[in-house]
Amino acid sequence: MKLAINNVASTFFILAGIASALSIQDSSSALKHKRGPLKPRRVQSLLINPDAQPDLPTVQAATAAASAASLNLDDIQGDVLIGMKKNRELFYFFSIANSTDFKAKLASEILPLITTTTQLLDVSTQPVTFLNIAFSQSGLLALNVTDSLGDSAFAGGQFKDLGNLGDPGSVNWVTEFAGTGIHGVLLFASDTDDNINESVASLESAMGNSFAKVYSLSRLGLVQLPSPATNDGISNPAVIGFTANPSPGQANVSSGSILVGESGDSVTRPSWAKDGSFLVFRQLKQLVPEFNKFLTDNPIIIDGLTREQGSDLLGARMVGRWKSGAPVDLAPLFDDPALGADPNRNNDFTFQHPDAVLATNQTRCPFSAHIRKTRPRADLGTPEDAVHHIMRAGIAYGPEVSTDEANSNTTSTERGLAFVAYQSNIGNGFRFLQRTWADSPNFVHSGVGVDPIIGALAGAQRVITGLDPTNSTKQTTLTTGKSFFHTLWSLAAESTFFSPSLSAIASKLSV
Repeated sequence: MKLAINNVASTFFILAGIASALSIQDSSSALKHKRGPLKPRRVQSLLINPDAQPDLPTVQAATAAASAASLNLDDIQGDVLIGMKKNRELFYFFSIANSTDFKAKLASEILPLITTTTQLLDVSTQPVTFLNIAFSQSGLLALNVTDSLGDSAFAGGQFKDLGNLGDPGSVNWVTEFAGTGIHGVLLFASDTDDNINESVASLESAMGNSFAKVYSLSRLGLVQLPSPATNDGISNPAVIGFTANPSPGQANVSSGSILVGESGDSVTRPSWAKDGSFLVFRQLKQLVPEFNKFLTDNPIIIDGLTREQGSDLLGARMVGRWKSGAPVDLAPLFDDPALGADPNRNNDFTFQHPDAVLATNQTRCPFSAHIRKTRPRADLGTPEDAVHHIMRAGIAYGPEVSTDEANSNTTSTERGLAFVAYQSNIGNGFRFLQRTWADSPNFVHSGVGVDPIIGALAGAQRVITGLDPTNSTKQTTLTTGKSFFHTLWSLAAESTFFSPSLSAIASKLSV
């Protein structure tokens, strides 16, 4: 039975001492020995399981799938393959103050606490608080790790990639990110804030002066979000070697699409990097009251729809899903909560219908809709592209919209999405999705405009067509302050990280 989630608010919110020569197998055994015998520490999972998202595999099914694919789930950090399944999370960005001390503490204090994929799949082996770690390029250099990981976006950092991503400069960035001083990020997750706070305080005490906090983003998961926030994981791919039974319509990708050095990863990597993954982090401010006002002021006018229903339809067509998670391709005029909550149906579509021409028809789903821009399905032919996929593992942050904010249609308290995506190749994953698809006015067809949710165009006005199903050529102009993800990207300069395997930490990073 799936766990219950909070009631949702009526707004869109779219969318975590060991010897140096350990082998992967030896690492797993040594870590278990270090921790002592695994004992039940929970009676209720720290993970959430929204109805709309595909179920996680059981530990038995995942172990069998991993064995068949020669994948070691005991060596892979838990956030990489699990996806968006957290209720509370804290991102703790740090700098390394003393590399010698940090390496020793990394081995003795952090490594034994890192939560693996296998551990997360079984309540009896879940920790009270989940912990994972990832390092920036400057962080690896601080640890004297100079090997090229074969990823230019990671090596350069997102701060140097502004032009490629269409971001409108760094003027709105959190100041701590404007440089290379962030060496890594610790991900804490649990079901209560007290658990996280206790774990943070304990680890800070244990680490002493070996590192220093640069910035943290907390109070995550507290917003009572509409389903698109928890349902951003609907389209997460099934990974061979992990997902035992893909849901209908779920993309089936090789493990090497997400994990470095596995089948499907064609880039030359250092051997120690195997089973790591590149983490892209973005802190995205969202102007929710302003977005709601935009919808209210611009309803789609169709006979039989009230103005409120027309406003809801506009928002759904911009995203490509209703608040319940139901795709507009299958529910073109009205939300269908039963469809949205059914993982065997809510992802089982291709945008192709026997009574319509795929290349021209937008009555069901606009070509510019967020879910169509980032996963075009049959628009690029069948079988579907299996290269440009990411594992989303982000979470919302900030309070719900207050009465004063709703009445004034003005944001006064920051809220948004802590976007996290894992992939083995940032150029094929996040960067490709953002630059080549979402930011292109001519994808998948000429003149449709950019993705209305995440399309950036360096802050310029964005003209989009197809949002009105009665007039596919009608233009909708989104300007600063009027769109959902508009130009307020509060992003890190070093917002690309590498999440190494446990054996890599033991054999390469902590010696």
